[in-house]
This record gives sequence, C-alpha cells and structure tokens, in this order.
Amino acid sequence: MPRRTRLSVPGIPWHIIQRGNNRSACFFSEEDNLFYLETLREQAENHNCLIHAYVLMTNHVHLLLTPQKEDSAALLMKHLGQRYVQYINRTYQRSGTLWEGRFKSCLTQSEDYVLACYRYVELNPVRANMVCHPRDYLWSSYKANAEGKNNKLLTPHDQYLKISSNEMDRRKGYRALFKAHITNNLDDHIREATNGNLALGDKRFKEQIAQALGRRVTKGQAGRPKKEI
Repeated sequence: MPRRTRLSVPGIPWHIIQRGNNRSACFFSEEDNLFYLETLREQAENHNCLIHAYVLMTNHVHLLLTPQKEDSAALLMKHLGQRYVQYINRTYQRSGTLWEGRFKSCLTQSEDYVLACYRYVELNPVRANMVCHPRDYLWSSYKANAEGKNNKLLTPHDQYLKISSNEMDRRKGYRALFKAHITNNLDDHIREATNGNLALGDKRFKEQIAQALGRRVTKGQAGRPKKEI
C-alpha cells in the first residue's frame, strides 16, 4: 500500500515526532544533544523553517516548527537526520540506521492548537516521569519560552507573541498554560493527528486544508464503504 503524501502548506505549523529505530536510544551523551541542536539550527536556516519548540527525549524527538516553503520541513528533517546518523555512527563506531522509518507529522491550526502543541512538546519529560516540572529538563525549549533563557534556535510563533505585548507578562502567561488542566482528549487529538499525518484543528480548518490540498486530511472510516441499495 503506497504511503500517504505528507500534508504541507507553507506558513502552517507542523508538529513532528521522530523516534529511534525500534524505540531504541538515539541520544547517548550531552555532546550528542548539543550536536543535534546545532545541526537543527543550521538546517532550519538552510531550509527556511522557524523552530518554535522542541524536546529531545532519550529515544525520540518532538519539534514544533513552521516551514516557509512547501518542501522546507521535509528537507530539514532529511538533512538533519542524515547528518546526525553520520555523527552517531562515526562517534560510536557503529553502522546502519538510527531512526524508525519516516518521521510523523501533522499540520496544526494556529488558533488555540499551536499553544497546546507548545505545551504538549515541553511536557514530554513530565509525562515520562523523568522530571517533576518542565523547567527541570535540560533538553527542551521550556526555559527559553517560559523564563527568557537565550536560545538562538527559537523563533516565537505569532500565537505565543499574542499572549502579551509585554515580555515579562508573556512569560508569566506562558507559564500559566502549564498550570491549567490538560485534557486527555486534547493530548489524544495531538497524538492521533501526528501519527496519522492528519490536520490538527477545528472543522473549518480541516475543511480549508482539505480544499487547498485536494485530499482528505482527517481519519478515514474503517472497513469498506457501504453499497447503496
């Protein structure tokens, strides 16, 4: 069965997950994380992608980014993945693949859903019981977005900037997002859309993306279509 073409519209944010092969580790030392982030910064500049949020877990990566061209995100992930695998194989004297097939992705509606994805990405270490609070995890964008730590990799999304025109109030408002109750339904929607290469947003957004791309952007119905009598 042919794999589905990725949903891609310039200027629409992507949530991306890339996992290690067989969910094995893909980061083994602090130097590995630093190399990945520096390569991500370089490739984002090379391929016109704006990075808004990220987290590097032991065996997978989450990114929230906005591509400026239709093929920007795909090219970013291709060259980032290749360079990082070459680095790992050279450093640890290994060979073969590191990543588990294609990365997962979804298009994300700006209103409401982008900030939900910011929070979803940066809460990963908490959900994995690695830390009690996202600020305690070193390899994520939380300290930059919530506390103002300098991070040249990141470009704030418009929805993040709309939290407040005042920088201190914006950070305070962003931190408040992590105190709010997070519904499992929203987390489930983000996971389902990303794993299924679907559109994440309200009905109108999904209809607009489907019309723009001329294809289905929501989950299909299981089984064969019913025959009309």
